Amino acid sequence: MNKDLPQNLLYNKDYSWIKIEGEIATLGLIKPAAKKVEEFVFIKLPEKSEEINEGEIYVSLEAMKWSGHLSSSVSGEVVEVNEEVFNDPAIINEDPYDKGWFCKIKLSKPEEKEALLSADDIDKHLQENEIK
Repeated sequence: MNKDLPQNLLYNKDYSWIKIEGEIATLGLIKPAAKKVEEFVFIKLPEKSEEINEGEIYVSLEAMKWSGHLSSSVSGEVVEVNEEVFNDPAIINEDPYDKGWFCKIKLSKPEEKEALLSADDIDKHLQENEIK
């Protein structure tokens, strides 16, 4: 079991973690991916009230020697964005599961959570893809 993948969260294969509380899903980047990238310098977050569909890019990230995007594993309306992370992307590296979350989405298709992965499932996926 990977201690960097909390059991109480859900995951997708695009390196996002998802915490679902009622009809609100909080999304962020998993710690193994944050460790691999080392130091984020810029993040583009979605806009509040923006509609995001499952599979669409919702965040763009830049680090010193890497840039990439994450696709959402849930659909809904962005109800909150983490301005603190926008102002200081290094928080993602320091505390990806608490202070380093990206946005909160009001779920429009709650059934999509059925396709999310457990910590054990994402750990297997990461090992197969050599991200630890």
